[in-house]
Amino acid sequence: MTEPRTMPLPDPRRLSDEASLRAAREFHDLVKLRRTVRDFDPRPVPREVIEHCIAAAGTAPSGANQQPWHFVAVSDSQVKRRIREAAEAEEREFYERRAPEEWLQALEPIGTDWRKPFLETAPWLIAIFVRKWGRDEAGYKVKHYYPAESVGIATGLLITALHTAGLATLTHTPSPMGFLNEILGRPADSERPFLLLVAGHPAEGARVPAIERRPLAEIASWV
Repeated sequence: MTEPRTMPLPDPRRLSDEASLRAAREFHDLVKLRRTVRDFDPRPVPREVIEHCIAAAGTAPSGANQQPWHFVAVSDSQVKRRIREAAEAEEREFYERRAPEEWLQALEPIGTDWRKPFLETAPWLIAIFVRKWGRDEAGYKVKHYYPAESVGIATGLLITALHTAGLATLTHTPSPMGFLNEILGRPADSERPFLLLVAGHPAEGARVPAIERRPLAEIASWV
């Protein structure tokens, strides 16, 4: 068996307990302000900002380090329009025919419907794909392990990176999402759409649903 290659842990952070607590509090204070936004300002966001945020997402842990993700960043207005038209067709079918009544009731306080203007208004759409398999250096097909879990972690990092950069986001999951493969030219045999992330500056006066997060005592146990 070949010995795995290793290297020293790069730049390990050694914080005192006080500094660690301060950093944890500051991070919590930052991310607790994150909210899902549906009203976006059309003003541009530099591509370099999006590049760094996607690169940060690419640092996520993954099963066997297979990194089974692909991100397609879309700013072209014509492509965004095609995505909106395809997404709204699926969403209209969902809201008017496929959605169970209990799901519609759960969505009612959020105030959503099949109309998705933000898909054109926001400066960036980031389509996130799960790569079900890849190829090794010799060109042989290699199965990816825990691809959905790995891409989910990377998506969380991407959302957090965008929030840290001062941008608002919206996670959008029309079902089915196969139209993204076609519009964005991604191989349907090896990749499936995971999520469509909308990103940009919130519109002036943007409002969000008045919801609350569950307190720590409800979401964590200590053993």
